[in-house]
Amino acid sequence: MRPSSAMTPFVLGMGSINKQTKTTMKVLKFGGTSVGSVKSILSLKQIVENEAKKQPVVIVVSALGGITDKLLATSQLALKGDEAWKEEFDAMVSRHHKMIDTIITDTKAREDLFNKVDALLEQLRSIYFGVFLIHDLSEKTQDAIVSYGERLSSLIVATLIRGAKWFDSQEFIKTVDKNGKHVLDAELTNELVVRTFTDLPRISLVPGFISRDRDSEETTNLGRGGSDYTAAIIAAALNADILEIWTDVDGFMTADPKVIKTAYTINELSYIEAMELCNFGAKVIYPPTIYPVCVKNIPIRVKNTFNPEASGTIIKNKIENNQKPIKGISSISGTTLITVTGLSMVGVIGVNRRIFTALADRGISVFLVSQASSENSTSIGVRDQDADKAVAVLNNEFAKEIETGAMFPMHAESGLATIAIVGENMKHTPGIAGKLFGTLGRSGISVIACAQGASETNISFVVDGRYLRKSLNVLHDSFFLSEYKVLNLFICGVGTVGGKLIEQIRSQYEELKEHSRLKLNVVGIASSHNAIFSRDGIDLDNYQEQLKASEPSSPEKLRDAIIRMNIFNSVFVDCTASADIAQLYQSFLERNISVIAANKIAASSKYSNYIRLKTTAMMRGVKFRFETNVGAGLPIIGTINDLCNSGDKILKIEAVLSGTLNFIFNEIAADVPFSETVRRAKEQGYSEPDPRIDLSGTDVIRKLVILTREAGYKIEQEDVEKNLFIPNGFFEGSLDSFWQKLPTLDEDFENKRQKLEQEGKRWRFVATMEGGKANVSLKAVDRNHPFYNLEGSNNIVLLTTERYKEYPMQIQGYGAGASVTAAGVFANIMSIANI
Repeated sequence: MRPSSAMTPFVLGMGSINKQTKTTMKVLKFGGTSVGSVKSILSLKQIVENEAKKQPVVIVVSALGGITDKLLATSQLALKGDEAWKEEFDAMVSRHHKMIDTIITDTKAREDLFNKVDALLEQLRSIYFGVFLIHDLSEKTQDAIVSYGERLSSLIVATLIRGAKWFDSQEFIKTVDKNGKHVLDAELTNELVVRTFTDLPRISLVPGFISRDRDSEETTNLGRGGSDYTAAIIAAALNADILEIWTDVDGFMTADPKVIKTAYTINELSYIEAMELCNFGAKVIYPPTIYPVCVKNIPIRVKNTFNPEASGTIIKNKIENNQKPIKGISSISGTTLITVTGLSMVGVIGVNRRIFTALADRGISVFLVSQASSENSTSIGVRDQDADKAVAVLNNEFAKEIETGAMFPMHAESGLATIAIVGENMKHTPGIAGKLFGTLGRSGISVIACAQGASETNISFVVDGRYLRKSLNVLHDSFFLSEYKVLNLFICGVGTVGGKLIEQIRSQYEELKEHSRLKLNVVGIASSHNAIFSRDGIDLDNYQEQLKASEPSSPEKLRDAIIRMNIFNSVFVDCTASADIAQLYQSFLERNISVIAANKIAASSKYSNYIRLKTTAMMRGVKFRFETNVGAGLPIIGTINDLCNSGDKILKIEAVLSGTLNFIFNEIAADVPFSETVRRAKEQGYSEPDPRIDLSGTDVIRKLVILTREAGYKIEQEDVEKNLFIPNGFFEGSLDSFWQKLPTLDEDFENKRQKLEQEGKRWRFVATMEGGKANVSLKAVDRNHPFYNLEGSNNIVLLTTERYKEYPMQIQGYGAGASVTAAGVFANIMSIANI
């Protein structure tokens, strides 16, 4: 099929149109999906009949959905001598017959329609048979074949709608041959349209797409999407009040709803904005459609045949209340970027002319151009299917320069995607480009090439095709096109803390959506043995059942699955105590996935690893947060960060950091021996699953190391001086043997407790850092000490700084427990959401 004339400006003959008397009328175009099924075509009938009650209407229809592709495919089978063309042809006959049998109830009307349709089908069969016999398919024959789709559908619709008058568009849509292309003869077409519809019927029915050559009288067409163009030509020639394009979507969307679930219908667009979105993949209307009606200032409304009550999108010259700088995001997948480069290009006039002329002569369309200011390279974007041909054409065009080394062979990079953000208000809003590239960078997405015109209505850029979905989502979210800001969470660990966190997210979900416009989308949940994932979000009401039914997982499988999802605004939340899980953080941060850790292992690991994680997060523009590593939900780390960032210096830290040990030493009494307090701490969820981690001081040492590092000092766990209260032998062997031996310590602890009680003192396991030196030990504190009245599992921290030297800053509160720890993790999540 020949290239269409679609982009030819509709300018000839405008003078005579403007003199035409204004008539109240409307042009409605219905696409293939609108006539593709019984349901849709009956909806079309109702829409047309309702509109015809208000004013005369001209109806333009496409072929039944999928028929144009079927016509082309069948012609190729016939050309190859493949007998299968008969089966494909019979299938098309059957589809049209079934449609007529179903929707045309009047016997005589159905019989008359069958006669007309069968006559056309017999003509089509003869053409196919001729192609099959001689193994030749000329452009003229191909044009004739594809015309049958609209010719058949328009007859069916004209019969279905009572009172409709059918017009043959070939009689008034005329083309001329220019360089092998069908180009619209706008002046003649305009005159013929006006003459044809001088006495406008109430309902006029026109087949779209098809036309006729002005000189040879051969059947031609306006190219793919030509039915839209047909409708626009008629609307402009007749000075219609409005052109309505009826399709299978509610209108132009802010982005592709198949990719972005939060995309929504754009109420109004300017002609320029609509054209830009169409040119970059928004397949709502055919781009050249806009030009004829734009010239006449005729608005276009895009409506949904399947949802006629929806208001749709109105496209017009001036938009009211046009506040948003970005109206929509569109994309083209399957992009190849071809770079033409060479030192001889610098300052040489005519290189770009040669590039585009050579490609145009071979029918290759270029939709993006990016050139370095040094002029030594030009990158062009073409479709993947045109890439090999384009490279060959350009290598041939510059063969002499390549041979002498003045230019390099063409470099093609395929598997890319082109994205465009569109909005006329961008030119009035500084910083859009900066925000665009910053947003992509923080999400780990590199821009390979970009282009922006001086009109500032479109910024186009090329990315790796694997990051298309992520790019669209993060940009849609960043530019407030989405109704909600979305944070995608991967939660690892469903024990006490993880389980409570999921429960808190579930209970707070609707509140955050309604009042904060925030959607916390849990897209992954992992236990110690299983994992589940859903890009659309996991149902938190039954996630445990889903986990049980899922495939076995491992830290490596978990990492690979999360990275493979490549989802935008993602956060990995570690609610485990696993060293294997902590080792995954670096991989996530490097791929711009923020990490929130209740797990202390990473932040208290080797200093070099700690610094590497923090540096990676900073360089990647994501977050590594671990507030609950110390003090559960208490704002200890955040406060130290704020003090240091504001120029203060932490001189000394004194703290009771183990809610478990504080609970134990508050519970111990004459009738509650030491071993029983340890058991209670385990049963009530204050201690680690293995309480020896708490009793050995390991947990406190980790916390002290983390605070010391956050205060700006370099320290390792081995540097902390330990003064423990349980013999080392208790930390050897199995957990069962530990529980068996533990009661042997009760008598000694009771004797010491009684003496302590007589002195009016209490035990506290205190972590101290002063000048970068750290130690942990069990201390007896008197009634005057701030630690004396510390109740239950509470934590307390005293911060002595250059500003708070005489009276240290004191932070105190619950320092252990699943609920408060989960709440602290939740607060970290919210801090990322609010950035």
